This record gives sequence, C-alpha cells and structure tokens, in this order.
Amino acid sequence: MIEKIRSIAIEAAYEAGKILKEGYGKNIKIGSKSGVNDLVTEYDIKSEKKIIEVISSEFPGSNFLCEESGKSDKTESPMRWIIDPLDGTVNYAHKVPIFSVSIAAELDGEIVAGVVYQPMLDELFVAVKGQGALLNGERIFVTNCDNINRSYLVTGFPYNVGENPGNCIEVFVDIVQLGIPVRRLGSAALDLAYVAGGRFDGFWEIDLNPWDVAAGILLVEEAGGKVSNFDRSPYKLGDRTILATNGLLHIKASELITTCSLERRKR
Repeated sequence: MIEKIRSIAIEAAYEAGKILKEGYGKNIKIGSKSGVNDLVTEYDIKSEKKIIEVISSEFPGSNFLCEESGKSDKTESPMRWIIDPLDGTVNYAHKVPIFSVSIAAELDGEIVAGVVYQPMLDELFVAVKGQGALLNGERIFVTNCDNINRSYLVTGFPYNVGENPGNCIEVFVDIVQLGIPVRRLGSAALDLAYVAGGRFDGFWEIDLNPWDVAAGILLVEEAGGKVSNFDRSPYKLGDRTILATNGLLHIKASELITTCSLERRKR
C-alpha cells in the first residue's frame, strides 16, 4: 500500500506541475486572502483540483487538508492528504521561478510519504517513512556541517511580519549580524527539501501551516536531519515554530534562535 501511496503522490505532483508551468509567466488572475501579500491565483486552484482528482481516483474516500479548499474530513478513512498546490504563490505571481508543489500522505495520524516538486527545474524530492529520501531517484542526505558560524541557513517570514511575531525580524537581524549567510526563497516546502538535499544546513520559521511543511518534515528526517520547535520540543503539525537542521547544528541553532528572541523581549 505504501508503494501505491508514493506512486500516486508523485503522479499528482507531476500533474500539478504541468498546470503550474502552463500558467507561469502569463497574465494570471491574482487575488488576496488574509492580507495584501497573502496571494492566490487561478493556478493555485487548478493545481489543487487536479491533485485531489488524481488522488481520489485511486484512494476514494480519503480526507484532505489543503491550502485553498481547507479541511475535508468527511469519512472514517485512515488516509489524509496534506496538500499545498502552489507553495510560493507570491513568487509565482511575480514571475519568479521559485515555487513548488507539496503533497504529504498521512496514515492513521502518521506522515508516511511526502513529495515536493519544483516544476521549473523538474526536481522531485520524495520520502517514504523508513526508506530514506530521494531527489530524482537518487538518495540524498543532510550536510555534515557542525559549526554554526560556517553554516548556510534559510528562513522565511509570515504574512503578518509587520507585527513582528516572536520577534522574528530581530532574530533574523541578530543571526545575520553574526556573519552567517541566510537566504529567503519564499517556499517553505522547498526550504525543507533543500535542507534534506544538503543545499542548506538549517531552516527556521514561525507561523507556518501544516500544508507548508508536512512533506518537507519527512524529507528532512529521512535524509538524516532533525525537526523540532525552536525550543527543541517535538514538532507537531500546526505548531507555531519549526526548526529543521542537519542534526549536528540543532542544539546550537535552537540556542541561537531562542536566545535572540529572549534577549529582544528583555529590551
């Protein structure tokens, strides 16, 4: 059954990727959701519809948690699919080719398979619980960097960044001032996939949604990395903070983020 789940997740991701490539660079309809920069396009909707269609054809009765259509727990099925049909909508809407499709399969409350697909580069990241992580069929692993000062990190900001939740702006500034190179790609699913693939040593962010991270979490763990909250407590879907690293940097990265945040609160 796990192989079938994996296969259908891959098929759905590829089909969604075709739709996104078709719409990329065109004059598309853009709307907003919770805020002025929380965007949605017609291709978010088309992509999500296709993913659900592909999955439902093979796993009828499945439940879904999707960015655009929300939660659909209509059955007693043990299967739930957690879907972001276009992670990086702001990039997509502005014709920046950094975005992805994220699909995770949850069985009896446990994520058993995850796929993150970058259609513009045709890069498919796949993880199955207990079977490792792959990029286009080749095994991937996290980095072996054990010095935070030599690390290469990636982060993101919530749509309400102007409200500075969790002192996220100051934490970012403090880390950058240490001379640590930090990037912001605009797709948390890709950030996590890139940690799994050894492109980044670590990632942190606040106020993400389950569909942003569900597939990426499994990718990182199956590639040998570690995922937790900022304070290193176990991460559960829906938690407010997430820290993913190669494992070797996890304690130091956690201390750095939480210390920066704590010091800022005292000022």
